[in-house]
Amino acid sequence: MILEMSIPALLFPAISLTMLAYNARYLAIAALIRQLHKEFLSNPTKSIKIQINQLRKRLYLIRNMQATAIISFLGAVITMALLYLQNNGAANIVFGLSLLALVISLTISLIEVQLSTKSLNTQLNSIEENKE
Repeated sequence: MILEMSIPALLFPAISLTMLAYNARYLAIAALIRQLHKEFLSNPTKSIKIQINQLRKRLYLIRNMQATAIISFLGAVITMALLYLQNNGAANIVFGLSLLALVISLTISLIEVQLSTKSLNTQLNSIEENKE
């Protein structure tokens, strides 16, 4: 297959939208951490401690999601520069690495979504315990 300039250019909107989604998750978690901090200071419970630990893990994952997405984006840009310079061999390698970085980013995102669901279940269990 011959790599053309339009192929890595197709990654630009996909990676940009992915980064927006990752940033939205980060901002939502930051707001939740601030809220849990206030709750923990007034009423430190086991449930809040568990949620804080889960949020710490999620922040770590989101940082890595964003980092690998940025690497993928840079790879697409470098690929386009290499194609412009007519260095097709290097462009193919960099583009493959860019795709690999995007796959890693999306895989980490899947793991973070699973952890997010676990966190919500912890919250629901806490609500049910307080109801009884």
